[in-house]
Amino acid sequence: MVSLYGFFITMDREEIALNFKNLQVDIISGLEELDGLGKFELDLWDRPGGGGGITRILNDGSLIEKGGVNFSEVYGALDPKIRSELGMDSNSFYATGVSIVIHPNHPMVPIIHMNVRYFELDDGKYWFGGGIDLTPHYVVESDAKWFHQELKKVCDKHDPSYHPKFSQWADDYFYIQHRQETRGVGGIFFDRLKEDNLKSKRNIFEFVYDVGKSFVPIYSEIVNRNRNKSFTESNKQWQLVRRGRYVEFNLVYDRGTTFGLKSGGRIESILMSLPLTASWVYNYQPAEGSEESRTLTYLKERKNWLI
Repeated sequence: MVSLYGFFITMDREEIALNFKNLQVDIISGLEELDGLGKFELDLWDRPGGGGGITRILNDGSLIEKGGVNFSEVYGALDPKIRSELGMDSNSFYATGVSIVIHPNHPMVPIIHMNVRYFELDDGKYWFGGGIDLTPHYVVESDAKWFHQELKKVCDKHDPSYHPKFSQWADDYFYIQHRQETRGVGGIFFDRLKEDNLKSKRNIFEFVYDVGKSFVPIYSEIVNRNRNKSFTESNKQWQLVRRGRYVEFNLVYDRGTTFGLKSGGRIESILMSLPLTASWVYNYQPAEGSEESRTLTYLKERKNWLI
């Protein structure tokens, strides 16, 4: 028997990995069409401890300055430190997923990140995780509202409780504590999703898969709203400062980055999320009343964009 998604009702990790791999292909096709010029380079890699992945990188496109779409399927022994952090007794793990970060060259076009993943332990425990979030260099209120409305549609298709819960989770997770500001305008973030009395493993996967499929149409709309706006050298300098904030979060707080580094992951794939260039201006203070100042105000408010 086959579900509406075209997948078999029974599912195993091989099927999950295959569909994540196909998702990577679809997203790359959509992003290349959106960029209009750049093509993603192919980098196949093997993990010494087990498994490997497909990293696709685009540099210096017409829109995308640096973009990465990574698929991985890795397995092997679970480091004792990681096992302790996860609160698990298992000795080995299996993980597969797709992760994306896009850094545009245009300061009026936002950075975007998406991740969908599946994690399994040798004792049979498993869970899904992921999310999608938007990091504008300049916050545009109408874009932020539309972004959350679209994510709410994806969530509501599966469970009306998802969006309020997962958007709050994103606000809490994508928070630069030492700056006391959010990384961007949020999105959704979820982890440790697994079957229960109401949802099967298939149900959870279908939600995660729909989040992945929403990436290209959502980002394409946001890009096309902003890619033809004019900008100044001052706007470009601010873009570098905002990228610096992005780097700070990823290297200090991001769990995927820290897990990858601690578990002996592939450095090039783990750090593909970092931009080509960024800036840290000492004691930077935007001019009062400027667009830069207004953006920082939004980031410190932790605004509910659906109100």
